[in-house]
Amino acid sequence: MKFTKMQGLGNDYVYLDCTKSIPAELPELAKRVSDRHFGIGSDGLICICASAKADFRMRMFNADGSEGEMCGNGIRCVGKFVYDKGLTQKTDLTIDTLAGIKALKLTVEAGKVSAVAVDMGTPRLDQARTVTFQGREYRGIPVSMGNPHFVIPTNSVKDFDLRIHAPLSVPNPAFPNGVNVEIAEALAPDHVLMRVWERGSGETLACGTGACATVAAFVSEGLTAGREVTVTLLGGDLHIRWDEESGHIFMTGPAVTVYEGEWPEE
Repeated sequence: MKFTKMQGLGNDYVYLDCTKSIPAELPELAKRVSDRHFGIGSDGLICICASAKADFRMRMFNADGSEGEMCGNGIRCVGKFVYDKGLTQKTDLTIDTLAGIKALKLTVEAGKVSAVAVDMGTPRLDQARTVTFQGREYRGIPVSMGNPHFVIPTNSVKDFDLRIHAPLSVPNPAFPNGVNVEIAEALAPDHVLMRVWERGSGETLACGTGACATVAAFVSEGLTAGREVTVTLLGGDLHIRWDEESGHIFMTGPAVTVYEGEWPEE
């Protein structure tokens, strides 16, 4: 089985070309390839499939085998994958996901994709609230980017122990399907520092949907002055713009191929 290891700001996945055939038992395969000691090592598995509704379809599996609705860093790498491998010559693409169809605009340099801008759609926000689970209180802003997020503002990301909020990521009374947990700090009116604990994967170096959810939450709560924000994650920076007229959030960031490989048949 041929694969490509790719990353967006260190949020790394194993990518498969499934446009002609799809491997069996994808959840189990995702767990095996994601293992950083006995597998390839990644935050999950992404399959690029044919689609009757868009240019391509993306199926994304977390490291624990659960299937996620969307991955912002992952979908940027999908754009690079299909262009660099000659599956398309288009630089404006549509990708079908469980969170809906997303539009991508590719930046091409020397024949290869260097960056991708993604229309992430319209965020759905709830009011800030306190959630009690297993005897601990968690205060944040629920945001859906097609997948669930709980954004927790703090005065110091550096001093925050993200693991104390990790239990929220699993299914619980407040979030029956689990939730991605972001902690974030406004460093400037247009600059936010963020870390994330992703359901199914644990802490990752970056989360594109989480960055978009965080900007939506901070703009709505008046924690940033404008609607164009740089979000700094452990893996680097994403540029997030929340368009006031359309209500859509646009995310721009890098997409990188790490290496090509072959997973042995078993």
